[in-house]
Amino acid sequence: MPTNSARRDYFPRLPLFGAGAVIGLSLLAAIAGRLSGDGKMQPTATLVAERELMFEDRADGAVVIVNAANNKTIQVMTGQNGFVRGTLRGFARTRHMNGLGEFLPFRLTSWSDGRLILFDPSTGRHVDIEAFGTANEAIFGALLSPSLYTS
Repeated sequence: MPTNSARRDYFPRLPLFGAGAVIGLSLLAAIAGRLSGDGKMQPTATLVAERELMFEDRADGAVVIVNAANNKTIQVMTGQNGFVRGTLRGFARTRHMNGLGEFLPFRLTSWSDGRLILFDPSTGRHVDIEAFGTANEAIFGALLSPSLYTS
């Protein structure tokens, strides 16, 4: 009568080698694509509007938005502006870590495909505003209104 210790569990080797080959080929294809640049999507959208803005966080909780082109205040946001403050805090933290000043301008751009991007040229960091919902997009989108810059 055979004992359990004499019995040997067997796992088929061919499927195991096949799975390893698939994983290896996938890694090689990913590396080759990354190195060759194939598969990168080139943006096809065109620039609709662009503004250089500076933001000042006041002690009373307001956010002062300044047109960087002429140093004129275009808007003072008071009350519930948590998204604006939170976004700017993240940018300020990145600038602080890089030893940069806080009063350098940001670039707010609107694109023909609907993207609204806040970009910090001093650090290279950007935020796709539309990813945070229509209410937050409307807040930043209003900053591109030509009426703010005509007077």
